[in-house]
Amino acid sequence: MNKYAVIMAGGVGTRFWPVSRVSKPKQFLDILGLGESLLQMTYKRFARLMPAENIYIVTNESYRDLIKEQIPDINNNQILGEPIAKNTAPCIAYACYKIASKDPDSVVVVAPSDHLIIDVESFNTQVNKAMSFAEQNDALVTLGIKPSRPDTGYGYIQFQEEEVESGIHPVKTFLEKPNLELANQFVESGDFLWNAGIFIWSISAILKAFDNHLPDMAELFVTETKSYYSKKESTMIDRIYPACQNISIDYGIIEKSDNVYVLPSEFGWSDLGTWKSLYDVADKNDDQNVIIGDTVELSTSDGNLVVAEKGKLVVLEGVKDLFVLDTEDALLICNKDKEQEVKRIVNDVKSGHNGKYI
Repeated sequence: MNKYAVIMAGGVGTRFWPVSRVSKPKQFLDILGLGESLLQMTYKRFARLMPAENIYIVTNESYRDLIKEQIPDINNNQILGEPIAKNTAPCIAYACYKIASKDPDSVVVVAPSDHLIIDVESFNTQVNKAMSFAEQNDALVTLGIKPSRPDTGYGYIQFQEEEVESGIHPVKTFLEKPNLELANQFVESGDFLWNAGIFIWSISAILKAFDNHLPDMAELFVTETKSYYSKKESTMIDRIYPACQNISIDYGIIEKSDNVYVLPSEFGWSDLGTWKSLYDVADKNDDQNVIIGDTVELSTSDGNLVVAEKGKLVVLEGVKDLFVLDTEDALLICNKDKEQEVKRIVNDVKSGHNGKYI
């Protein structure tokens, strides 16, 4: 009963434009065509590990109704509305100080809402193992993904060879996204993992870390203990959030702490950060096309990703390695090797059309 989950669901999913929009970003979309949004899939995973009432979702206040629509049984107290986006450290502080006011002996897993996990059983096993370790130790634990290839799109975790407990290693250092040459060296060495941004800790360990490394932020949240789970909570958060430093949990705490551990893991993980990452994990037909939509026709075309609105006919003839992303009011067509340009395209569209299509 002392296990809790915090799901971070405040992102706007720019790289999945034009399907992902500010009004309904990718975590609320059935981006894989499986009949469930990424948020619903994440929520259900954690509902197998702990009581549903112990699952908290931190999001922008404007998405509260979307969450209630997609997860009807969730209590209003489990939805933590941010008045403004301030990166991951403030949102984790909000959730953890709130949980601490109710259950100071809790153990918490923090995870993004928009990642894909294929092997749910292995994921559950690894989370339970990390939670057991965190419950008994003053430790900040992360799940590191064993890399399947040298990838320049992920941060890396270097770990020490010795184990402090079966499968759990002290962390040497965190490294930002490397170039391809370094990524090759990391993978060949065998002691580097992808940083998935999934963290596990006891509530006492993370609050102590906030005290040590982000004391100004800690003071904002700890002085408002009586406001949590009350009618004053929303007003309090509106007041203190603008004063929070805009910083990630990685920079603010994890990279500064000397009690960080990693559990090397394999459970079919993808951060689904770009259309290319979706193409890589999605089911493909014999011509290596990924089709998400009811009425898509392809002829002598291969290696494409096509996403189309329901009931809208999309026909491709004699094309290769394209992303074709069609919505009611916007169409994006680009080569697969240009997927990193989507963020720039969104900025151009935003400035050129007064935000109409964003």
